[in-house]
Amino acid sequence: MLVLIIMATLLSDAVPAAKVNSSAVFDAVPGQWHDDSGANFDLQALRGQPVIATMAYAECHRICPLTIQQLQVLQRQCDELGMAVQFVIVGYDPETDDASAWRRYRRSHRLNRANWHFLVGPPQSVGQFARLLGFQFWKVDEHVMHDSRIVYLDGRGGVVVDPKLDALNRSPQRGSARSAYSGE
Repeated sequence: MLVLIIMATLLSDAVPAAKVNSSAVFDAVPGQWHDDSGANFDLQALRGQPVIATMAYAECHRICPLTIQQLQVLQRQCDELGMAVQFVIVGYDPETDDASAWRRYRRSHRLNRANWHFLVGPPQSVGQFARLLGFQFWKVDEHVMHDSRIVYLDGRGGVVVDPKLDALNRSPQRGSARSAYSGE
């Protein structure tokens, strides 16, 4: 198991995102997406907005918690910069990562901000999303093995893999961070 985790970590650095701009990501990923409440979610609605995206597995206890922690750090940094950014987490395994699994995950990790979207899609759409943004994953028995990657779609067509504060700080999409909250 440790060897597979090391391989996934190495792959995340070795596999670039496909040569695609952020608008093309939303155009190229059709499908019926649902959020953790079970409601339909239209990825097209995020077009033109800054989006920080990753993929995760709700039952992951090693890589995904660290990735989610990195997203939380990015959220705090965006708040400090006054940036309204949407966070999209796509489930690797539609059979296991259903709306109720993500709802439990969101609740247990206190990820209740309205700008965080945990999405479930059909296998074809999940695979297409992964290929477009350079995510690697595979199943071994009942487990989903995967890399750790965060992608920043800047809303103007730019795609940055594993963004740092400086990449976010250069974004012209700076507005009220409060717009990302639901009632706060």
